[in-house]
Amino acid sequence: MIKINEHYHKLQASYLFANINKRVREFQAAHPERELVWLGIGDVTQPLPNACITAFHKAVDELADARTFRGYGPEQGYAFLREAIAKGDFAARGADIQPDEIFVSDGAKCDVGNIQELFASDIRVAISDPVYPVYVDTNVMAGRTGEARDGRYPGLTYLDCTPENGYAPQLPDGPVDLIYLCSPNNPTGATLSREQLQAWVDYARENRALILFDAAYEAFIRDDSLVHSIYEIPGAQDVAIEFRSFSKTAGFTGVRCAYAVVPKRCMAYTAAGAPVSVRDLWTRRHTTKFNGVSYPVQRAAEAVYSAEGQREVRTLIDYYLRNAAYVREALQRMGLACVGGDNSPYIWVQSDRDSWAFFDYLLNEAGVVCTPGAGFGRCGEHHIRISAFNSFENIQKAMQRIADVLQA
Repeated sequence: MIKINEHYHKLQASYLFANINKRVREFQAAHPERELVWLGIGDVTQPLPNACITAFHKAVDELADARTFRGYGPEQGYAFLREAIAKGDFAARGADIQPDEIFVSDGAKCDVGNIQELFASDIRVAISDPVYPVYVDTNVMAGRTGEARDGRYPGLTYLDCTPENGYAPQLPDGPVDLIYLCSPNNPTGATLSREQLQAWVDYARENRALILFDAAYEAFIRDDSLVHSIYEIPGAQDVAIEFRSFSKTAGFTGVRCAYAVVPKRCMAYTAAGAPVSVRDLWTRRHTTKFNGVSYPVQRAAEAVYSAEGQREVRTLIDYYLRNAAYVREALQRMGLACVGGDNSPYIWVQSDRDSWAFFDYLLNEAGVVCTPGAGFGRCGEHHIRISAFNSFENIQKAMQRIADVLQA
């Protein structure tokens, strides 16, 4: 008799964004005449940079010629892209990351979800609350959490992120083994300072813990006092894995390209306490279970690092940051407290309403789709997340609609 992985039954309800889509479909079926403005799921709306499109076309043409055709590529990524990443994202910021420490993939979500396979089932896992659901759900699937009680799993250490602490996770009272950090944060839009990250690196080194640092939104950082990579922090290469994505940086959500950085100095330990290279473990997992990102996509990603690509990506990010600033300022004029929207495409909005009730209210009364904060954890209650990924015209329309219904 074939048996299932019983840990899947411990997952709470449906995936957050599937639940949102279900409610929206039901609304549209009941009100087909109503136009919706989507400010929920963080999907980009602007075209790919021209430099990427040009490189994409050229690479496709190469596949049409037997002399330049390519079949299977290296699972870890082509050298041309890994070298461009090492130079453009790390060496340029004083971080000594080598190309063979970079692993190209089809998405940061996949990497963040898959990396936990390398570690024992009885490790202690710390996550922020609110949190990107993938961090939690993949550990539930792996059997590390126990059954949920009152919306939380007893096997996880929750780091509450609240208005009182600026939505920044605080160091746990006791030791943990695996720590998920995200900055700029999804969903709150909050960022961690250099000093806060140094404290986390010091904690990880002291406790022989490992930090999984999600930097998918680093391109939105405009404050020069903030780091773009955890490897700008001394000692981080010993205790941190970093995840990056071209999805939000260059609009690759439908193209699919990302990467993980696993430094050679990064170690985990056997039950007997012997150090093991995490990079070697990830190399084996990556080459066994992943067949690589297509050649044209990697050439398009490489073009991000060209002079033209850098200018166009900056313009693209500036477009969304303009949207975010408009949202934040409009909501503040309405009397709503919020964070994010300056070094992040997300605006985290406080409300005295239940977050799903506020979601339904904005959907039904304003025709605006947001994301309810409760879907990100207990501390997300009485919040919603608004995304700046849309046209500026739609952003203006959405803010006017929200103002009209809240001030009616």
